[in-house]
Amino acid sequence: MPNSAASQTLFLYSTTVSDVGTVRANNQDSSFAGEHLAAICDGMGGHAGGDTASTIAIRSLAHIEQDDVDGDIQTVSHVLESSVIAAHDAIVGKAKHERKLAGMGTTVVALVLVSGYWVLAHIGDSRAYLLRDGKLTRMTHDHSYVQHLIDMGRITPSEAKNHPQRNVVMRVLGDFDIDPRPDIAIRKAHPADRWLLCSDGLCGVLEDSTIEQVLADCTDQEECAQRLVSMALKAGSTDNVTAVIADATLALDANAFDLPHQTLLVGGAASSSLETIADIVNAPVATAPALRPDLSSPATRAAKLIQDSNEGKDKQVAAKQPTSRVAQPSTVREEIGDREVPDTGEIPVVQKSDGRITTDPSDPEVARAIHREQAKQRKVTRTRRHRNRFIVLFASIIAAAALAGCGWGAYAWSQTRYYLASSSDGVIAIYQGVNTNLFGLSLSHEVKKTDIQVSSLPQSWQSQLEQGITVDSLDAATAHAEFIEKERDKEAQKSQSDTPSFGAADDAIDNNGDGKPDSSENSSDSTKGGNAQ
Repeated sequence: MPNSAASQTLFLYSTTVSDVGTVRANNQDSSFAGEHLAAICDGMGGHAGGDTASTIAIRSLAHIEQDDVDGDIQTVSHVLESSVIAAHDAIVGKAKHERKLAGMGTTVVALVLVSGYWVLAHIGDSRAYLLRDGKLTRMTHDHSYVQHLIDMGRITPSEAKNHPQRNVVMRVLGDFDIDPRPDIAIRKAHPADRWLLCSDGLCGVLEDSTIEQVLADCTDQEECAQRLVSMALKAGSTDNVTAVIADATLALDANAFDLPHQTLLVGGAASSSLETIADIVNAPVATAPALRPDLSSPATRAAKLIQDSNEGKDKQVAAKQPTSRVAQPSTVREEIGDREVPDTGEIPVVQKSDGRITTDPSDPEVARAIHREQAKQRKVTRTRRHRNRFIVLFASIIAAAALAGCGWGAYAWSQTRYYLASSSDGVIAIYQGVNTNLFGLSLSHEVKKTDIQVSSLPQSWQSQLEQGITVDSLDAATAHAEFIEKERDKEAQKSQSDTPSFGAADDAIDNNGDGKPDSSENSSDSTKGGNAQ
């Protein structure tokens, strides 16, 4: 592949700043700034999972910093994609072994400079921007729900910043049923190219025009990263904020390149794994510089004026900032007697008889360690499965006993109740229990019949008997049946007393039942019959 210009070589120089922000309890972002690799990972999954996921992703990518690929761009592209997928597999495996980490995941933006070309990998909603010739270009396409709405024309980019689902990602690495393959892009590198890799805590609140201005105006890398992170927090970001600045630097003669080699920087959650990363890259690794306090804020200026006479003020402020920590690779730590076995979190770490530490699965000792770990895991899984079965069985027995107790209690209570209803042969009967069924079991039975025909009762009484007339005791049921019988008899007597006499019946016949005199009778006879009544 040709370089950016004949006999010219481009070098990558990068730095990173990561801050937990003003709201979050911990930093779930992780970043890496090296001479060949720059990366940002934004973890998700709560306090216990997001930082773990982003750290695993950085550890999976870190080896690219020292890989010897002979400048083969396609090989680097394949290695970058494979490393992202390996990070996904490691995150899923970790989540399966530790249930508290279930649902964790991370975004990834990784950038490699090789043979005068940029190779970019991206998945999630973290972003990569390229400043070339003073013009800013967004080089990644968010894998998010709001970006999908923008693509569909349903919302505008400005509306997306305040959308209630702006944090929903549609593709991400982790414990999800989502395609983990990243988008890969290859682009020709130019001298003075400047990249910004950032989490959505930064690009989600700062406008592209603001980012462009800061990247163009601030030539110092660290100052540029510091300013962008600080501006994002001032703009109201409630997330972790991380920025990686990566520049392409031109050197006509690589041997005469007098820019000192930078110490590799790791920011955010991954900074707790410095020794592991130092072993992976076989080089010193330092924590990224902390976000400096804003000495230009009104409150800080007022304090400075009040304590202007105190010459040690700046020293006190500096003393409060966390100091950078540098981790050496295991070979150096062994020489100085400060060697610890790193925990990769995914595969066993074996210390061989000669003192070397290895995690190579092809090593027989590592293979045996993996076999022992797998056997131990299978034993734990079997024990957990048996315990869970016992718990389920015991809970089922308890639930069945509780259900039976509730059923018996309901039946016992029901037998203290009585009601009147129509029996199968059409008379009023007294039932003990309640007029309902429980799981197909009737909660009542007939205890006494009366000789009161339901059909002889008014329709209102019949309707009540269809539903059942509830009473508190057998005596009350008997008394209520007697009351119904008396009321029926009263109604019958009243009906008999209101029955027309024989004469009146004749008049009704003479009048043809319609109140009109019969044509064969004169009006006087009709009147006479009425007087007789």
